[in-house]
Amino acid sequence: MLRRPRRNRKSRVIREMMEETRLSVKDFIFPLFLIDGLNQKVEVASMPGIYRWSTDLLLKEVEECMALGVRAFDIFPAYPESKKDKFAKESYNPDTFYLKAIREVKRNFPEACVMTDVAMDPYSSDGHDGLVDNGKILNDETLEILGKMSLAQAAAGADIIGPSDMMDGRVGYLRRLLDENGFSEVSIMSYTAKYASAFYNPFRDALDSAPKSGDKKTYQMDPANFREALIEAELDYHEGADFLMVKPALAYLDVIRLLKDHFELPISAYNVSGEYSMIMAAASKGWLDGERAMLESLLSIKRAGASVILSYFAKEFARLKRDEA
Repeated sequence: MLRRPRRNRKSRVIREMMEETRLSVKDFIFPLFLIDGLNQKVEVASMPGIYRWSTDLLLKEVEECMALGVRAFDIFPAYPESKKDKFAKESYNPDTFYLKAIREVKRNFPEACVMTDVAMDPYSSDGHDGLVDNGKILNDETLEILGKMSLAQAAAGADIIGPSDMMDGRVGYLRRLLDENGFSEVSIMSYTAKYASAFYNPFRDALDSAPKSGDKKTYQMDPANFREALIEAELDYHEGADFLMVKPALAYLDVIRLLKDHFELPISAYNVSGEYSMIMAAASKGWLDGERAMLESLLSIKRAGASVILSYFAKEFARLKRDEA
């Protein structure tokens, strides 16, 4: 036999030289959950090893992650029902704990990259990403609320805003609003192809943000659809997005590759809560090797074409790389 591919697999040194895809700590954004109060560290029951932090302890967590090489963070707030209303007014209250926390992170770690979430659901008494009227999610009326939210986050120091609401036209609306108000350097990582997925439930547990009625299928994408992602991506591209995101990641690797092949913008992928929790649960039962499953799943996301990976495994991956060094 002239060609024997196994010759390039015969030792670890040769295998590592032949690696086509490599993961780096620099590829990751680490999602963090924030709660009000002091000295609060509350584990998310459905996400072992992931916590909701008060701002004082969140700062310590960021410091620890920065020492490991993780330098980008997507911060999500968990609000009590008493702070929620139909119009998500708390989202742009300058004295709200979320905006204060963003300021504190940037003050203590100016070199860190802070990403924020733009959607109504953490603040909405209806639990939806948009304004609800008689059971219908209003698109254009929602944009004004998202705009106020985005300006407040930008003023607090956000480096990247992440519109996760899936309202039509929101990227262009937010880009114009940011530019007109002196925030032209704030990036937009658009949740471009965000599917109505079954893999979000642990995240909703973390934020207590599940819809009070109905579902999100009128604005999040149908899991059956593939080419529809090109329509969403084309719109976000021309409206001024800086990154195009696919969410979830593992069940939509084909969509990541589709966007990678058709657009020059960086593609990000959200390795969501359910994907994390499945591996953690199976590993706790001894049904699979958790470390290997983590690495294989993250590698598959990078191999599919993602330049940026939002993952709850980011810190664990960074620890692993440190111990290997």
